[in-house]
Amino acid sequence: MATTGHVKWTGGLQDGHGIIDTGSGAVSGLRYSAGSRFEGEVGTNPEELLGAAHAACFTMALTLFLGNAGHTVEDVETSAKVTLKQQDGGFSIIRIALETTATVPGCSDEDFQEQAQNAKEGCPLSKALASVPEVTLDAKLAE
Repeated sequence: MATTGHVKWTGGLQDGHGIIDTGSGAVSGLRYSAGSRFEGEVGTNPEELLGAAHAACFTMALTLFLGNAGHTVEDVETSAKVTLKQQDGGFSIIRIALETTATVPGCSDEDFQEQAQNAKEGCPLSKALASVPEVTLDAKLAE
């Protein structure tokens, strides 16, 4: 299985912009630029998209691990905050902070934490992002 992301960039780094599309068409025409990446201008940026993808991948893995442990998941909400830092003459992703809250009736916090950790280590994007120096997880069961 392979999926495709596509970008068309126009102009230079500071005055240009790009348009992001996915092969499925689910994402189409998302605008990004140096301004949206570094200066808070309107538009998206690669780190924001990476965070959304990581949160989605982790959430699917968490539901899989919980289901395999015999639990029925009602809902899961996850965010991934990606921190980009200028260092060593360039930029690096130095931290990804995953935060998740799930409603899983009858699941103990101990089992939930174990399955959340398994999902953090086992989702394909976590594996692909193994070079990020710090990936944290704050996992909570909804009450």
